[in-house]
Amino acid sequence: MTKRTSAKYKIDRRMGENIWGRPKSPVNKREYGPGQHGQRRKNKLSDFGTQLRAKQKLKGYYGDLTEKQFKRIYTEAARVKGDTGENLIGLLERRLDAVVYRAKFVPTIFAARQFVNHGHVTVNGARVNIASYRVKEGDIVAVRDKSRQLAIVLEAVGLAERDVPDYIEADHSRMTATFVRTPALGDVPYAVHMEPNLVVEYYAKNG
Repeated sequence: MTKRTSAKYKIDRRMGENIWGRPKSPVNKREYGPGQHGQRRKNKLSDFGTQLRAKQKLKGYYGDLTEKQFKRIYTEAARVKGDTGENLIGLLERRLDAVVYRAKFVPTIFAARQFVNHGHVTVNGARVNIASYRVKEGDIVAVRDKSRQLAIVLEAVGLAERDVPDYIEADHSRMTATFVRTPALGDVPYAVHMEPNLVVEYYAKNG
């Protein structure tokens, strides 16, 4: 098992949920957490525990971002006018690796980060190799010509387990995707229930 595969399965086990909706997730078979005491971790969570779990789940979903990265995005979401939780989701979905994943150019968010970092992607015709690069409405994200026949790309395009959301217009014949608009929470096709409001509460109480 690769390090990336191990990481995403570990997150699923820790959360007790199949957060990406993957058919091979271990929680499809066993719903308890990792480790020898995993089966006993069924205690009711405190408010703090519930908020922390919501934060860890959302952070994990986007490739297990570091706390520093995630808090920086949250801080920006809190500064922008409007609902902080909705702003947070919008900023996370505008990450280039998230757009590459949503457009079904690669099978997982972990693969999306690596795909971008390795220089396989352009934005408006210019090569971008920073996964956290923030896409703007109207930007066109494309897989570079020489990368289009990679096995990982061909596998992802054929995946039946998820669809491209309507805030992204993907053309798989040309391997391009236009970021149409910044989505609201209800637009994002999460496989599990996400609660950004609890993330906001967590940071409000714990800095």
